[in-house]
Amino acid sequence: MEQYKKDFIEFMVDCSVLKFGDFVTKSGRKTPFFVNTGFYRTGAQLRKLGTYYANAIQDKFGLDFDVLFGPAYKGIPLSVAASMALSEEYDADIRYSSNRKEIKDHGEKGILLGSPMEDGDRVVIIEDVTTAGTSIEETMPILKAQGDVKILGLIVSVDRMEKGKGEISALQEIEEQYQIQTTAIVTMEEVVEHLYNRPYKGKIIIDDAMKDAIDQYYVLYGA
Repeated sequence: MEQYKKDFIEFMVDCSVLKFGDFVTKSGRKTPFFVNTGFYRTGAQLRKLGTYYANAIQDKFGLDFDVLFGPAYKGIPLSVAASMALSEEYDADIRYSSNRKEIKDHGEKGILLGSPMEDGDRVVIIEDVTTAGTSIEETMPILKAQGDVKILGLIVSVDRMEKGKGEISALQEIEEQYQIQTTAIVTMEEVVEHLYNRPYKGKIIIDDAMKDAIDQYYVLYGA
């Protein structure tokens, strides 16, 4: 596993973004782990987060694309932080763009914040966590309405690796439906591999009991 992935897993733990215990997802599934990206709350955290996204983007998509698009609302700071990190880490000057929830009819008119789209633009979409693919269903028509743009793919922070609407994962469903690439900074498999029975700051975060709970969850909901 690449070092930036290990660092990112520990970063999520430090920020209380990745938690283990008893939770219920929006879809009503009882889960032993939870990813809440709302706990990234400081400038230093956002700067680091942008760097991890930039590392993963470079790994999966390279740097030969034009626009990093973050759907409102959580995608807005992600697109800004990651585009800044791409510049700092790789000297890549990628434009960032997001959508407004309400179309603006004065000043800088239209539905987009940041960079407008141009015919021929190659676009990577950036999100936090995708479980059902609902956000992408809303995002695709917005992007296609901007012109003759090519959607290269989608990057999220964590792939939960569980069933979406059918028997395959939400990210796989998005790949098949829209014919784009998808990736994540880390998968839950990598999270478990890195944290299982390994002390971190003097504490075992995934012990045998938690590992068993995660395994049982994937028996029910694993893709």
